[in-house]
Formats: sequence, structure tokens, C-alpha cells
Amino acid sequence: MKKVAFVFPGQGAQYVGMGEELVEKYEIASKVFDEASDSIGYDMKKLCFSSTEDELKKTENTQPSILTTSFAIYKVLEEKGFKPHAVAGLSLGEYSALVASGAIDFKESVKIVQKRGKFMQEEVPEGIGGMAAILGLSNEKVIEACDNSREHGVVEPANFNCPKQLVIAGEIEAVKKAGELCKEYGAKKVVMLPVSAPFHTSLLKGAGEKLAKELDGININKLSIPLVANYDAKFLESHNDIKEKLIKQVSNPVKWEESINNMINNGINVFVQVGPGNALTKFIKKVSKEVSVLNVENISSLEKTISILENINSFEKTINISEEIA
Repeated sequence: MKKVAFVFPGQGAQYVGMGEELVEKYEIASKVFDEASDSIGYDMKKLCFSSTEDELKKTENTQPSILTTSFAIYKVLEEKGFKPHAVAGLSLGEYSALVASGAIDFKESVKIVQKRGKFMQEEVPEGIGGMAAILGLSNEKVIEACDNSREHGVVEPANFNCPKQLVIAGEIEAVKKAGELCKEYGAKKVVMLPVSAPFHTSLLKGAGEKLAKELDGININKLSIPLVANYDAKFLESHNDIKEKLIKQVSNPVKWEESINNMINNGINVFVQVGPGNALTKFIKKVSKEVSVLNVENISSLEKTISILENINSFEKTINISEEIA
């Protein structure tokens, strides 16, 4: 039997026009965008469909816009009768996964991620922090490069995306030095990323503390779909753990590769990226060549994915994770 996970993208997946085709065709998607606009007080359709790249990449805009687009696409799939066996999201995408699982109300989550983006950007002044993707080098050697660059400032692993692709982050000079060492150690490529905040490092601990106060004010419901958390790459055992793991996620590395392997080990063999772009499908292909990967971000990819999902017997029952991890 095929078992399907829906996975949701994080910051960096955004582009002007994301979600527009689906909003034009599906009322349920349009309604999600309207709800987001009501929640945060500005026109989400205008932001996503006709703003500039610069406006969209402001962190406090990026995070609610990707969440809204991803959840709108999820609602279209749900309306068509598809419910996954498990969900996960990379960084910001974890909020999309939580909303899809029923743990957090969508309108509340839009407000939270807008503030999350603001807290993360403000915690380290622009120009102080940075991130770099290291390609073609083992995790151990990248970590060693970080350790050997600390005299230049804070630099730490931030995203364990897939085999031989790790993102580092921290103070810009330390990040650059670690990148140079990675090249010396044999990295195929080092790419400085177009972000100014050192996401998922200890430098953002203060942002996590501010986020904690915001999360105190929202209700967390039991999950209707099993979810793998970024912080420890484990299935959540209780909805009571959600707030703590979201807070820790801000200043700790995202264990995406380990999360995917955990789902595979629990029987997932089809992954659908729900949201803009296809970065997660590329990561998952590198984690395992044995699983199928799909994505939905527009009409053509929706139709292709629906056609494939309709031909597999995958949505009859969800994985009973609670028994497997007991």
C-alpha cells in the first residue's frame, strides 16, 4: 500500500504570482487568502500576486504569504478528497503542516508567523548575520569547519537538508570563513544565501523567547494527522509538545533529512510538496531514490498530482503513529 506525506516549504520558496492560478479557479483557495487578509490587515492577494520581489522577500511578509499559499493549496487537495498519512514542513513550513493537521487555527497562525518573521529579522541587525549553503561535503566536515571558524564569530549548522547539503548560519564573517574552510575540505560549492538573518542558530534565542509569549495566547488542538517536528525529527507524541518545539525550532537546526528518513521508516513512500517551488522534492530525491515525489503549486502540477494520487490506494487510513512510537 502506498502511504503519502504532504510536506510544506519554508522561506525562500516565495515568488510573485504564487497561488494566483488556484485562487482564480477554486473558491476554497480564494477564501483562504481572504481569511489571511482579514487576519493581518492587508491584502494578501495583492502581496502575493502583484507586489515586487523585494516587498515579498521582507521576512514579515514572506512568512505569512508562503503559509497562506501553502494552506490554500492544501485546502484544494482536501476538497478533492485527499488527506495525507503524515505531514511535515521545513522551518516556516512547519506552521503550514500544523494548520493542515488541525493543531493551530489558520487565522491565528498567519498572525503568529508574521510576528515570528519580524522577531527573527529584528533579533540580529541587518548586515550582521548571514547564511550559506554547503554542497558536496559531509555533515561532519561542515561541522568541523564551523568549529574551526568560531574565533571569527558565531557560525553553526542551520539546516540539514539532504545528504551533502547543509546550510550554515551565524555572524557574516564567521560564515564566510567557514565557507572558505569547507572549500578547502572539498566542498563542491559554497553559496551565500540572500538573507540577512542567521535563521536557526543560537543568535536567535531571543526571538524564540518573544515568540513564546505570542504562542502562550493561542489554543493548540490535538493533531488529526501525524506530524514530524523540525527540532528533533520525531513524530509529535502530544499536542502539548507543540509550543515548546516551535520555540526551540527558531534557534536550533532544522533536521529535515532525518525527518524524511523517519517518515520513510514509518512506511511513507510518496511525498507531495504542497506550496510554492519544488525545493523539498529535490531534497527528498537525494535522501531516497526509492520514494516517489510530487509537488503542487499551480494548475498543471495540481492536475498531474491528482491524476497520480487517484491511481494509488493511499488515502484509506492514516498511519497509527501512536502505536508505533509507544
